[in-house]
Amino acid sequence: MINPARLHSDLSRLGRETAMFMATVESLSDAEMTAPSLCEGWTRADVIAHISSNGQALVKLIDWATSGEEQQLYASKEARAEEISGLASLPRGELLSRLRQSSAYFADQALRLGGELTVEEVHLHGKQIPATSIVALRIAEIVVHHHDLDTAWTMEEADPDSVHNALEAAVRTLRAQGAPGMTLVTEERDEWVIGDGALRVMSDREGLLEWLARGATDNVEADGPLPILPPW
Repeated sequence: MINPARLHSDLSRLGRETAMFMATVESLSDAEMTAPSLCEGWTRADVIAHISSNGQALVKLIDWATSGEEQQLYASKEARAEEISGLASLPRGELLSRLRQSSAYFADQALRLGGELTVEEVHLHGKQIPATSIVALRIAEIVVHHHDLDTAWTMEEADPDSVHNALEAAVRTLRAQGAPGMTLVTEERDEWVIGDGALRVMSDREGLLEWLARGATDNVEADGPLPILPPW
């Protein structure tokens, strides 16, 4: 089980990040919803649809962690793409309603993580996720994709621990995809080693996340050329 104090803290931060994401989404006009996002190939509506779909899908990881029975989030990559596309094409009001429902559903189901867990890890896209980090994974999704909406909201407005959750998720992705060796260091004294750790990359948490998630190099320093990273 997750320590009750940690689960309470994680769910509190999830509620905060979700509320800010929802406030940003509700501020967007129909025209603004169809504008490109920072997530390549997706409009803002696609990003919002992904967060809605993700809230439902990640409950399957909770099912896996509590039952021990392996779960697949989607039947296939094609099924995932079709679901997101279908949600994105809904009228604005219906899409926002689906987002609220899925967010509330995940938060409610996450309470089950306070009980007995039958496995220590679950798997997602080749990544091993500690069962105790499923809520943190949802937080990471919301923080990164809130940034993708490309509005006045900035990562500095997220809780520092939520940005840390997103960095942990990004590092898991890089390791799973065989990214070049790097040692990632933040001004907040975080450190992650990927591969042989050969290249030292430094920034604050927000700057490092913007680079790892979306390739923005303005706020990072390194002791050699920065590599091209695999997609988030």
